Amino acid sequence: MAELVFFSGTMDCGKSTLALQMHHNHAARGRDGVLFTRQDRAGKAVISSRLGLTQRAHEVEDSTDFWADVIARRTHGHPVDYLIGDEAQFYTAQQVEQLARVVDELGVDVFAFGISTDFRARLFPGAARLVELADRVEVLQVMALCWCGARATHNARTVGGAMVVEGEQVVIGDVDSGADEVGYEVLCRRHHMRRMTAAAARAMSPSMPTFDFDVG
Repeated sequence: MAELVFFSGTMDCGKSTLALQMHHNHAARGRDGVLFTRQDRAGKAVISSRLGLTQRAHEVEDSTDFWADVIARRTHGHPVDYLIGDEAQFYTAQQVEQLARVVDELGVDVFAFGISTDFRARLFPGAARLVELADRVEVLQVMALCWCGARATHNARTVGGAMVVEGEQVVIGDVDSGADEVGYEVLCRRHHMRRMTAAAARAMSPSMPTFDFDVG
């Protein structure tokens, strides 16, 4: 039986790495798959891991119709056994419903990877619909860590190292952004609620040790 599986976690927990590994494993067994992504930090139409792995993929737009895409490929003689969708939190709720239909009516496995909540700790529409429809939701076991060393459970948006809680839900940035740019940081719930980033902690106590982990 085909499945719709949502692999979820915070930033830095290895989602893109696992997506590429899963593609490799299935392709090595002779299965034909299609890779999709949306707004990857490395640019358009690419899945990138912080470990340095990259793979070309199809860029998802608001107009993308997964059902029509798979039907078109099969009509032209291209087998499709599975889909891998990275950055799935950015998909629309309707697109997630299309993915569920692809699983149920065409027997195609769909493996979706993404973060669940935004910088305000609110669910992304795509992630919310995946949680509602997925056959399984898998929380990635690789732990991203807050600057304090505790398990990171929340994504924070920063500007100049200071956490912000207002603005558009989707603003492209990275954990390696410069001091004056929009950036992102993973925090434990306690420090997310206190808006205490690594930079804020250092400013309050320069001698305080902080942990900077990046697991890709």
